[in-house]
Amino acid sequence: MSREVGNLQRIKKLNRIGILNIIREHNTISRQQLATLTGLTPAAISGIVRDLVASGYVKEIGLGKSSGGRRPVKLQFNPDCGFILGAEITREKTTLGIVNLQAKPLLIKQYPIDMTEPRDGLTALAKEVKNVVIESEIDENKILGMGIACPGLFDVTTRVVKRSPNLGEKWRDIPIEAWLRDMLGMRIFVENNSNAAALAEYSFGKGKEIDNMVYVNLGEGISAGIILNGKLVYGFKGYSGEVGHFVVTEDGPLCNCGNNGCLESVYAVPALVRKANNELPLCDENEPLKLLWKDKGEVTVEDLILYANHVDSYAWKLFRQAGWYIGIGIAAIINFYNPAAVFIGGILAGAGATLLEPLLESVQRHAFPELAKEVRIELSAMHRDTGFYGACVVAIRALFEGGVDALLKF
Repeated sequence: MSREVGNLQRIKKLNRIGILNIIREHNTISRQQLATLTGLTPAAISGIVRDLVASGYVKEIGLGKSSGGRRPVKLQFNPDCGFILGAEITREKTTLGIVNLQAKPLLIKQYPIDMTEPRDGLTALAKEVKNVVIESEIDENKILGMGIACPGLFDVTTRVVKRSPNLGEKWRDIPIEAWLRDMLGMRIFVENNSNAAALAEYSFGKGKEIDNMVYVNLGEGISAGIILNGKLVYGFKGYSGEVGHFVVTEDGPLCNCGNNGCLESVYAVPALVRKANNELPLCDENEPLKLLWKDKGEVTVEDLILYANHVDSYAWKLFRQAGWYIGIGIAAIINFYNPAAVFIGGILAGAGATLLEPLLESVQRHAFPELAKEVRIELSAMHRDTGFYGACVVAIRALFEGGVDALLKF
């Protein structure tokens, strides 16, 4: 008997989640329409909607048009019934903020958190999370969870960061979800940063409603989030998309993965900045970036991007070279997965056409012709916060689509 009661309660909760998701997907909808879509009885729909309205997840917003009889009451999802924290972490900076359940931001800030030592970095992050909640003045009971976008190999079976060279050598077998859950007392949902960014592009960006797409993240590392048939491609453990470790030169520099000549070791942000600072002393005295280098003592990636569109300048040539070789990696992805679209994001996307034009030429040269002809390749319009929004989307999707207890408590 107790098992039957438990099953009935579970079915009731799942029906609520199903109805809530249908309401979320529509601008407005009536009880009658819900009954038609789900096959549930009008009485069952009325009971579920009554609970959803009472809990604040759904609101009634007036009357719709009548098709005979009484005018139906219009229902709408209330995105401010709960909130999600999100963070994208890198070695030296973390983007942290809070959004409502439609990923509308209330607060986004960058914090100079050093993640080289995992425990210390995550402890500092937890402290800032608590400060963000206080600053937002949101009732803590309305915080439903937190999404984290993290670079490196995140094992989706064990929920552990297996290795993250871009965060530091100590990032091996780090149970990031468990640690932050203990520190914050809330549900934590971790995703690889490029996968998270791909979800953001798919949900809000140029990739919306493109079920076969790739997001290529050009930042401290180079990696890709791949969506096929509307779902992320994970592979065996969740390590897919590591295009940055495609070897472009056998005798190239040592990569932090342990191999030599990886795309990331030559054309990710740290490699480009290092290359520029080593080569600028040898440049002509009239080179504008050299003047900046002499004045500051070093140049940053922001400096490189600032001069990227100065034709024939050092930065222009550097980004054109990078675009060509990155295009080789993207051509391999296109040959493997045949996506409808590829979106280029991350810090280096700020170089714009200077990077994109040789990248497109390289794809045409190296990808299978029929595939290259059909694929759409563009710069992402979501700029640098894509990973942050992706982290929020990861948490929102897990809560609503997974039906976790945080949304089944009503």
